[in-house]
Amino acid sequence: MARFSMLDIVVVRRDPDRVRRSAKRRGLDPSFVDEILRLDSEYRSALAGLENAKAEKNLVSGRIGKAADKAAAARDAKPQLDALAAQIAHHEALAKALSPESSDSPLRELLDGTPNLLDDSVPDGSDEDANVIVRTWGTPRAFDFSPKPHWEIGEELGVLDFERAAKLSGSRFTVLRGMGARLTRALAQFFLDRAAARGYVEISPPYLVSRETMWSTGQLSKFSDAMFQDSGADLFMIPTAEVPLTALHGKEILAGDDLPRKYAAYSPCFRKEAGAAGKDTRGLIRQHQFEKVELVWLTRPEDSFASLERLANDAETLLQELELPYRVAALCAGDTGFNAAKTYDLEVWLPAQQAYREISSCSNCTDFQARRASIRFRRDASGKPELVHTLNGSGLAIGRTLVAILENYQEADGSVRVPAVLQPYLGGTGRITGA
Repeated sequence: MARFSMLDIVVVRRDPDRVRRSAKRRGLDPSFVDEILRLDSEYRSALAGLENAKAEKNLVSGRIGKAADKAAAARDAKPQLDALAAQIAHHEALAKALSPESSDSPLRELLDGTPNLLDDSVPDGSDEDANVIVRTWGTPRAFDFSPKPHWEIGEELGVLDFERAAKLSGSRFTVLRGMGARLTRALAQFFLDRAAARGYVEISPPYLVSRETMWSTGQLSKFSDAMFQDSGADLFMIPTAEVPLTALHGKEILAGDDLPRKYAAYSPCFRKEAGAAGKDTRGLIRQHQFEKVELVWLTRPEDSFASLERLANDAETLLQELELPYRVAALCAGDTGFNAAKTYDLEVWLPAQQAYREISSCSNCTDFQARRASIRFRRDASGKPELVHTLNGSGLAIGRTLVAILENYQEADGSVRVPAVLQPYLGGTGRITGA
């Protein structure tokens, strides 16, 4: 079965300078664009040679068919037909080897390794230090005592158990106990309820997906080293519910009137989180297994950037209801992910770190994933199928929200207040005093 690259070869042919500019802004050497064009020229030359040889063979065969002595004509034309057959075989083999739809072609490898084209509104810059803060909400709380980090609060209250988790599974896992487990469940229900109120259809997807599904959403092979895999069944544990939600309509043609499609899913997520050396080695910030509610949109191309603003707002509203101070950063070119054309990070305030940390990442992937997954729509019944645009964002990461609540709502006596909006989900409990 033919597979399509994430980057459209037509875009490279039509506007190679745009591809070069985007790559250079991401900090990549843009010379690969010249190699793509060279291989594509060879590919199209092979196709042209193939068509010419087939056409000439048809002419010769036609002359044989019209000859009075067809047997004699066939004998006379045999050397020419043999030569044309050899040319056809040569050009067919070359075209197949170079085709952007052939999984092992060098052209396909280059296209698959090319990140999405950045939107012009993405700020310049090479790393997170160049990200642009576009807005801030809330004022960090002024404590009259020294705030503790969430891992100390959680262990003292008995709601987080890192030692037993390490006994069970090793590092970067956590056991949630009592109110820790209940608060996590409350957050998931709160996030899903708010998503439903905003028109998202809740999905409960498989947590194990096929290689094809992982590939179609851009997780393979770019991020393959970070995935947990059952090699026997060739299934992957999802790194985010973005994967099954985005691929849900793979190889389908949707009605334009049905767009946008908005989906929400609560799921565990599994990643081989290495983390920076010496950073986030304690606590819940970077775990191999974590939970979140994922939000995914499928839109018409002309609506996707406006939809990105709405998606980010849906995630922001959750933080506002939880009364957690946060800021929104537009990621710079060098910090924007492989699949994304533009990304906003929502960063929540953590008093123990005296820093804002990412709690949601909202991205417009334009038609980058949809091309691989073959998700298309028709504007009307007789219209030509077009690729949708896909967007995704966390609404929200549950573990990191728990971190933010423990740190922002801690009290001097060691207890933690429960945000008012969550109290109905906990039977009216207003304070965590232990597991």
